[in-house]
Amino acid sequence: MRYFLSFIILLIALTTVAQKTDKEQWVSIFNGKDLKGWTPKIRYAAAGENWGNTFRVEQGKIVVRYDQYDAFNERFGHLFYNTSYGYYRIRLQYRFVGEQCKEGPGWAYRNSGIMVHGQTAASMGKDQDFPVSIEVQLLGGNGKDPRTTCNLCTPGTHVVQDGKLRKEHCINSNSPTYHGDQWVTAEVLVLGDSLIRHYANGLMVLEYQQPQIGGGNVDKQDVKWGTDGTLLTGGTISLQSESHPVEFRKIEILNLEGCMDPKAKNFRSYYFKNKKESCLY
Repeated sequence: MRYFLSFIILLIALTTVAQKTDKEQWVSIFNGKDLKGWTPKIRYAAAGENWGNTFRVEQGKIVVRYDQYDAFNERFGHLFYNTSYGYYRIRLQYRFVGEQCKEGPGWAYRNSGIMVHGQTAASMGKDQDFPVSIEVQLLGGNGKDPRTTCNLCTPGTHVVQDGKLRKEHCINSNSPTYHGDQWVTAEVLVLGDSLIRHYANGLMVLEYQQPQIGGGNVDKQDVKWGTDGTLLTGGTISLQSESHPVEFRKIEILNLEGCMDPKAKNFRSYYFKNKKESCLY
């Protein structure tokens, strides 16, 4: 009996260690103080130039502001995280506030996005409007009409959904509408070229497969980025500026690529892609 109890205690201890070892290791990619680790790219400006102080940090949030603009003038902007990923989950909270910038396009009212599988800021043309990427489109309601969020838009890309190549520029999700200035949690599951899923406030609202180069909807590319039909296995992450003030907070990422050898100290059962060279014994 004593040995049996000892075995049970040992088993519980080992299970507890395994659970601690296997706990999801979400990492904040925004330090809450400044834009260190991020690179802005505003249309008509060089990569790294934060034209009009568009992206800034206020009260622990990354915010998009237009108080230094006379008019929007199609100065679409993106704030790129400097590390690229291929297999991961990213989640953040966003909300729209205030009034749209003067001369912002009507479709850009309460409109922003999380770009994944994108090109780098440095590879964009100076006058280019959007990076070639997969856009998780974030939308806010107008107070009365239905308007889904965490939709899909495809600047310079296509996807496959239900076995069919989808060439539309945007595909709506089945999310609820979020009116007003409320915070909404957006999450994206990205598994290389196999699967991408969008979540709004914890609800899966859209999924598709085989993100790939193709199509238009990107203006003023100096150099064509990628070859049509090439599957996207990874790329940059960026936050969008499309003429309506927006705020982001609690920006976290869970890397799904790492050591998948159970014998290694840094094994995680939730990893999706094995990275043997990262294993520690």
